[in-house]
This record gives sequence, C-alpha cells and structure tokens, in this order.
Amino acid sequence: MALHEPGVSHKKQLIRGIGFAGASVLVLNSVIGAGIFSLPSVVAVRAGLWSPWLFLLIGVLIISIVLTLAELSSYFKDSGGPVLFTTTAFGPLVGFSTGWMLFISRMTAFAANSNVMAIYLGEVWPWVAAGPGRYVLITTVVCALTWANFVGVKEGVRTMAVITFLKIVPIAIMIILGFQYVSGNTLIPGMAPDLEAISGTTLFLIYAFVGFESATIISGETKNPKSTLPRAMVQTVIFIAVFYFLIVLVYVSVLPDAGAEPGTLVDVGRELMGPTGMVVITLAAFFSIGGNLSSIMLAVPRLPFAMAEERLLPRWFGHVHEKHATPSNSILVLGGLGLAFALTGTFEKLAVASSLTRLITYVLCIGSLPIIRNKASEEERAESYVLKGGYTIPLVALAMCFWLVAQSTANAWMVTCGMLAVGLVLYALAAKRRERARD
Repeated sequence: MALHEPGVSHKKQLIRGIGFAGASVLVLNSVIGAGIFSLPSVVAVRAGLWSPWLFLLIGVLIISIVLTLAELSSYFKDSGGPVLFTTTAFGPLVGFSTGWMLFISRMTAFAANSNVMAIYLGEVWPWVAAGPGRYVLITTVVCALTWANFVGVKEGVRTMAVITFLKIVPIAIMIILGFQYVSGNTLIPGMAPDLEAISGTTLFLIYAFVGFESATIISGETKNPKSTLPRAMVQTVIFIAVFYFLIVLVYVSVLPDAGAEPGTLVDVGRELMGPTGMVVITLAAFFSIGGNLSSIMLAVPRLPFAMAEERLLPRWFGHVHEKHATPSNSILVLGGLGLAFALTGTFEKLAVASSLTRLITYVLCIGSLPIIRNKASEEERAESYVLKGGYTIPLVALAMCFWLVAQSTANAWMVTCGMLAVGLVLYALAAKRRERARD
C-alpha cells in the first residue's frame, strides 16, 4: 500500500526551490540559536574541562533521533514532516496533536528568541534592551522576516544564508584565535567529572541540539526531498556537534576560571580582541538568533498549511499566494502571533513547556516508523533512506526521549496539557465542519 496519496491539493502549487545547501542552512539555523552563547558557562560550572567532550558526546547520541527522522522524511515528498508521519501511522487526531504541539513550541521559541535578541544587542546599544527601543527592534525584525518569507521561499533561504554567514564567521575567527590557549590539559582532562552533576547538565546539552526536525516540514518545497533531507539533516548535525566542541574547548581554554565563575562567549571575545572582540561576538550572537528566527519563519508556517491540507484545520490556512506561491496565510499567522507574544511577554509559561512538547513529538514520530515501513510500497522502500541495524537506532532514540521526558517538571506537564486541550477543541470544531461539508 502506498503512503499518503492526497487528492487535489494546494501542495502542487508550491515551488520546489530548496536544494541541499538551503536545507542544510535551515537545519543549521534551527539548531544554532541563542543557546551556544549561554550554555558553555552553565555546562563548564558543572563539568569543568570535560564540557567540550560532553557536547560532542550528546551530539553523537542525538544523531539516533536525527537518523530516525531522516528515514521517515525519505518516505514522503509533501510538506508537513511530523504531521505527515503521525497522521499516516496513527490517524488524523494524533497527526493534528503532533502538528499543534510542534507549532506552539516553535512559535513560543520564536517569541522568546526575539526578546533574547534585544537583550544581546542591548550590550552594545542599551536603548534597544528595554522600552520603545525594544518594541521597535522586535517589530522590525519580525516584520522583515515575515515579509521575506511571504514573497517567496527562495527569498527566505537567501535571507537565512546571509545571516548564517554573519554569525558563523565571527565565531570561527574566535575559535582560530583561541587555539593558541588550548593545551594538553584542556584537551585531555585528567580527573573524571561528578556524574551526578553531569546528569543535570545533559538536559541542557540535549536542548542545544533540537530544531533539526524543521527540515522535514518543508519537503513540499525541497528538490528531491527523499534524498536531500536525510543527507542535509545528518551531515549538518554532525558539523554542529564538532562546531560546539571547538567553541566550548576555546571557552574553557581562554577563561581559566570558566569552571568556577559564569561567563559568556562575549567574555572570550573581550579576552582575545579587547572591546572590539566584545562587539564582534555580541553581533555574532545577534545574527545567530536572527538566523534561528529566520529558520522558524521559513519552516513552521508549513505546519498549519499541512494540517489544512489534511483537513485538520480550516482551508484558509492552506491558502497559497497566487503570485509568490507561498503559504501566505500561515506565514502571516506565525508572524502575527510571534510578534504579539514577543511584545507582551505572555509567552513565558508556554516557553517553559516548549522542550517537553518537542520531546513528545519525537516520541510520536519514532513510534510511527514501524507502521510507515509496513505501509510503504516496494518502490517507496527502494527509494527510502533505510537505517542499518533494524530498529536498534530508533530504540536508542526512543529510550533517550523517554529519559528526558521523565526529567520534566510538573509545571511543564500542566502547561503542555493545557495547550493540548486548546488544540483538541480546535480539532473538534474542524471535525464538525468536515461533517457538515459531507452532509
């Protein structure tokens, strides 16, 4: 039985303008955001000189989830990612719940990072950190990203590519300059770290790698998605793991008290290049967060678009702009909600549960793999990115997700359940409309 054969659909109107480079840039920006500019200090205080190796280890472990989603993405060529995976395996209710939770998680992250951007830039120009300056900065950034993606997917990718260059190059320069401080003691630590401290640190490290699933959402606008997306996801996450390792290695080498006192990459920049280094790294943080916002704006509107295509949301969300061939209404919804939450700050409680909702999404996607494998036709199996070792890699990924879910707080569960309840009400309303349409 072939997988997911939609009837007449707006998906046919979307332009496949994203190649391997564009998909890789999307993954890179979805993962690397504000976290790497604050996490090194958090991890170093607990793990000391072992911090770089912990980043590398977690990067290797997270590959199990990446590989599982890579295989899932290779069975589909339409937009939606997790929505398509879980709808195909478990039906429309689970598919809608998955898409809804992921949309809320990414939208609140968009709002939160918009505020973090203002805070970082406020280190150089204090007037944008609060008050009218903050409102102007956030509104300008959100509107610019919304417009760039509204007028075409290629414009969205170009915007993201420019931002990627502006954030990667300064950090790469910092790494090169910082290598002179690396010694045998920092590269190969002697005393083993406290395992109990590392247990709590691992949660922070996992969250530094999430976001790669955004690439699966844009299958409908990707060239040869069955081969492009798996390669882009796996290779880019491997690069990110190595990149994080080098960043944190320089951090603990340049700042000798990194394990005792909190610091940031801005402190490393100041130590290496003086006030100029501080400004350069602050701007790198600004563009890093901007790239993360750009990737969210590119990928996340495809979630409500895909749910509308599956008749899980009103058809309005599935509208494709006649001139620009983009899911324009869904882009405007994300831009509008993201701006409202960012300016009012009402996103804070939702942001607490954003990581939990992401993990639940991963669990549902991993659980759908056996069903999708069985449903796939011989031709689809032949074209897919099949993992070696049977279900060994997915089982490792599932075990990791369950362990992390078990670490979540009661407050995170309450907020998550509340968001899901709101989504289920919307789903019930959509179901009634579908019934009336049949009558």
